[in-house]
Amino acid sequence: MNTKSNSTRHGGQILVEALEAQGVNRVFCIPGESYLAALDGLYESGIGTIVARQEGGAAMMAEAHGKLTGKPGVAFVTRGPGATNASSGVHVAFQDSTPMVLFIGQVASDQRDREAFQEVDYRAMFGPLAKWVGEIDRLDRIPEYVSHAFHVAQNGRPGPVVLSLPEDMLSSVGQAVIAPKAALVSGKASDADVQAIAERLAAAERPMIVVGGGGWTAEAAQALGKFAEAAALPVGASFRCQDYLDNRHPNYAGDVGIGINPALAKRVKEADVLLVLGARMGEMTTSGYTLLNAPVPEQSLIHIYPDASEIGRVYRPELGVVAKPAEIVQQLLAVADKARGKRASDVEAARAAYEAWQQPNETPGALKMEQVIGHLNKVLGDDAILTNGAGNYASWLHRYYRYRGWRTQLAPTSGSMGYGLPAAVAAKLERPEQEVVCLAGDGCYQMVMQEFGTAAQYGANILVLVCDNGMYGTIRMHQQKHYPKRPSGTSLVNPDFAMIAKAYGCYGATATSNAEFETAFAEARQANKPALIHLKMDPAALSPKIRLEEI
Repeated sequence: MNTKSNSTRHGGQILVEALEAQGVNRVFCIPGESYLAALDGLYESGIGTIVARQEGGAAMMAEAHGKLTGKPGVAFVTRGPGATNASSGVHVAFQDSTPMVLFIGQVASDQRDREAFQEVDYRAMFGPLAKWVGEIDRLDRIPEYVSHAFHVAQNGRPGPVVLSLPEDMLSSVGQAVIAPKAALVSGKASDADVQAIAERLAAAERPMIVVGGGGWTAEAAQALGKFAEAAALPVGASFRCQDYLDNRHPNYAGDVGIGINPALAKRVKEADVLLVLGARMGEMTTSGYTLLNAPVPEQSLIHIYPDASEIGRVYRPELGVVAKPAEIVQQLLAVADKARGKRASDVEAARAAYEAWQQPNETPGALKMEQVIGHLNKVLGDDAILTNGAGNYASWLHRYYRYRGWRTQLAPTSGSMGYGLPAAVAAKLERPEQEVVCLAGDGCYQMVMQEFGTAAQYGANILVLVCDNGMYGTIRMHQQKHYPKRPSGTSLVNPDFAMIAKAYGCYGATATSNAEFETAFAEARQANKPALIHLKMDPAALSPKIRLEEI
């Protein structure tokens, strides 16, 4: 029995005890007067409190923590502007199926519905962005609400939960019994479903696996590789899920995302059986819903997903199974011999197409992104974590970097700019023994560059590569396609990013050539402090295969 259950304490203390019971070891926040009691509860707790610089950064740190650990990342923000800023991180968590709990301070209950200072109806605001939104109006129900939040965030399709905290509820005193850690459903498939999947794969001539989504583990990633090899199946990773299978694995066929290898796109289209394991098959993974016909694909679709509401939402499967990917992949491994077909040459062809796609195209300029990524491949360890936000700079990373370990890729499937830096901070705090490298564009980085100060404050020795081409490159590319030679609203005048890093007492360097980059990268890795390298790129190099003047 909890020894504090009968003691009198304020709501903030009860809330923190409830978080401790759920195994929370770190929270990310921007302080606010609307939840002072919760901050007081954190004061002598065993929970680390990371103070970010802006609520969007705090929320993205919490999302990255959830993505990396598989457990809900937790953020605290104040009401009104704090909540609206944090919504960007909630959206990332929703589209990425990441468990997360966001706590928001709220006006006192006796001031509700008066449009009090910074008052917002959070149920209405976050309803489309979160799995569940609640408001705790009674001190004695704090443990109930927190327990429910952690159950919802982790069961079924993982995702974000938002809880509103009225100021007077937190500051009032009383008693509450703390609920134990959330009990999660097993998520296993029936033996009949597993057998049916094996039989369909065994009879297929051109099968393909596409993996992705939330709810995976390192053990499941290992089992996926063993199953694919034993059953002779090529594996494609959905958008920004490239670390689900070691990219050196002989059955890995590449990423099914933006800028897909045409040979891989053809393979997905021509598959007779398509096993989708955990992925939603959204716009990015289906190349704008063109790789599969909606609502009835030409492929025989087997869709395995932890939430029944997603199965059949866009594509009608011939077999739909509600199960957690981490569970069913272990079950499939046990029947891999029954799923095997005579397809060794097909797997080899898929792998050969991936290897050919990996050969770099030369791009303009003295500092070439394909060589930057090639250098990262050569010098980084298998457990190095790479983070990024959104922008054309990421296309080189996705195409040429080979992810070797589970949860070494932290990137938003929502395509949110600014994600890479806060994600890197969260990753380094959680895994200080692993190298963490953030790639960001000049526009992407400047949306969150203040979070470099968070890294400096907490000794999160990340290494940031800022790719500076003086523009919002992705939008400039589309602009040139549709309105050639009429650039509008896409140019940037940038600061000396390396000098700003030095102002924080950290390592900063500028590179204008491949040789300068390699020297600076070696120095940054030995700096024993947060580091940033400002990469001066040629504006003509828009992507691995497109030059500005060629559009």
